[in-house]
Amino acid sequence: MIDHIKPKEATSIINSLIGGVVPKTGVQHITVGRSEEVNAFISALEDVKNGHSIVKFWIGDFGSGKSFMLHLLNTVALKQKFVVANADFTPDNRLYANDGKSVILYSAIMDNIAIQTKPEGGALPTLLEKWIEQVITKTAEENGISLSEIRNEQYLNLIRNSIMKTVNEITEVGGFDFGSVIVKYYEGYIKNDELLRRNALKWLKGEYNTKTEARQDLGVREIINDSNYYDMLKNFCKFFVSMGYSGFMINLDEAINLYKISTRAVREKNYEKILSIYNDCFQGKISNLFINFAGTKEFLENERRGLFSYQALKSRLESNKFETLEIRDFAQPVIKLTPLDHNEIFVLLKKLKLIFDFNYKTESNISDHEISSFMEEIFNKPGASEFLTPREVIRDFLNILNIIRQNPNVDKRQLFGEIEISDERPDEKPFEMNIEEI
Repeated sequence: MIDHIKPKEATSIINSLIGGVVPKTGVQHITVGRSEEVNAFISALEDVKNGHSIVKFWIGDFGSGKSFMLHLLNTVALKQKFVVANADFTPDNRLYANDGKSVILYSAIMDNIAIQTKPEGGALPTLLEKWIEQVITKTAEENGISLSEIRNEQYLNLIRNSIMKTVNEITEVGGFDFGSVIVKYYEGYIKNDELLRRNALKWLKGEYNTKTEARQDLGVREIINDSNYYDMLKNFCKFFVSMGYSGFMINLDEAINLYKISTRAVREKNYEKILSIYNDCFQGKISNLFINFAGTKEFLENERRGLFSYQALKSRLESNKFETLEIRDFAQPVIKLTPLDHNEIFVLLKKLKLIFDFNYKTESNISDHEISSFMEEIFNKPGASEFLTPREVIRDFLNILNIIRQNPNVDKRQLFGEIEISDERPDEKPFEMNIEEI
């Protein structure tokens, strides 16, 4: 039996893995062979708790476990009292843009904000209300007013001044509008004005398209846009730390979509933004921020389109020249994920069988010897060495468990023999080539 697993986690694990995606919760129950990476990450988290900032690049082939690793990092960071957020790069969002694509990425990050009590995201309102309660308590104590009395409208100005003073202390750029919107959120909170509270949240999540609309709804001059979203992320980082959290961790997956940007100038602007974030973090210009990027080897090392095409990044991200497959350095910014070996996959499949049985309240009729036979069959298939990924091995194994559960008399050997290997890797070629690049 897997220790301390919750029914909701078991269902999430089984359903997500059968669907070919990483479960949002419970990944710690299926972690195998990543102890060194996790230990290095825990050490880095300690540095960030102490006021440093860090950027890491998790690099691996398609299906090698990059997304899984990011979800595992989430679980660890949440337990260490970090605020965490995840977002995927897509063709419609990026780090640098002047047509709204950066603020789309920002909105995705803010939508997915998670804390330990809300690990699946959507925690921004909870955090705002927690912070407001802290300000109310502090203001009541400083002015000798009871906690129930200070919530009356007659003290609105007193609370407003406290919010603005506190926000001004923790922000450097855009603090006035940021504070004004939080005051509006407070007014909505105190007056039970759901529309006002929703509008304030809409502004904080970067969902206003025009300044006119924001001014009409909230009386503020600015909106969050492509040019200031990063400053807002830094403001939120300080905001969370001021509430007592250890820091703010942002995970950005599918970085191959930056590599695919067809226009060289735009692609380089995005890489320039990564360089700017990297320098801010490692030069100590910002505190308590941890940003993880996940991408393929092409995204990192391709000299024509990848990060290595940008010389300033190449010089920072080249691997430690003393590192080998046996002697690893997990302290460097780039961590290359090596594939799980067969023993680790066997342990993983045994764990999955236990979780599968727990989820369906059943006892799968498959022995350890038959798990080995399944592995032998799948790893000896034509194309396995080239195309097979842990994701496909897991999915095929769970699909077979499902068949056995519903058809107890089925011939397992025959099922193993029917496995086929196909190339599921996405095309990493850019969408279109620029004339300048042909």
